[in-house]
Amino acid sequence: MKDINIEDLTFAYSNKIEVLHHISLAVESGESVGLIGANGAGKSTLLKLLVGLAEGYQGSIALGGLRVEKKNLARIRAKAGYVFQDSESQLFLSTVYEDVAFGPRNYGLAEEEVDGRVMEALRKMHIEDLKDRQIYRMSGGQKKLASIATILSLEPKVMLLDEPTIALDPRNRRTLIHILNEIRETKVIATHDLDMVWDTCERTVLISAGRVRKDGKTREILRDKELLEANGLELPLGMQRL
Repeated sequence: MKDINIEDLTFAYSNKIEVLHHISLAVESGESVGLIGANGAGKSTLLKLLVGLAEGYQGSIALGGLRVEKKNLARIRAKAGYVFQDSESQLFLSTVYEDVAFGPRNYGLAEEEVDGRVMEALRKMHIEDLKDRQIYRMSGGQKKLASIATILSLEPKVMLLDEPTIALDPRNRRTLIHILNEIRETKVIATHDLDMVWDTCERTVLISAGRVRKDGKTREILRDKELLEANGLELPLGMQRL
């Protein structure tokens, strides 16, 4: 079953300069897909279009069988969770528990179910002990895990993560990679961290100048030095040491 289906997608911001050009791709249920490319390639824009955070595209985008358009956005956002680069964008209440509970409460769920969802999300992120922690007292890595928990509490079918390892120290980065591999939901991860893609994604889509240049098995794409360098990237650090 296709959780995401994009056909002939073209998009330009208000300045009329096209950011994405004739993109077509599909993501099956349960897949973990790395979306890679140099700065300005269009990775973040593509993720935003999937949940209606950018408007005015040409072509077709469907998520969970629903066309991405204004009348469907509430249902689409119930199916897909978007994790921003900046964790602060998703953490705005006093404690971790309150932030993770915000979404389920906003859906009008009973408090008992809200509590169950919150604790399960915190358990998946291995931060149950931080539930009463005030946000300003948390490290960057802890905030990142908490921001992902705010999405997990909504029980999405699809998770869209924009640069999830940015600004993380090595220990928190390893923790996040381990956790992402435990999460069974469909994942699309836009990132410059090719070593993380190697460790978490069986499939990779390479975007350059708003076009899909390569879509295939992660191991094959990330071993292709000529392909990566032609598109402004380098081999993963783990491959450079070999």
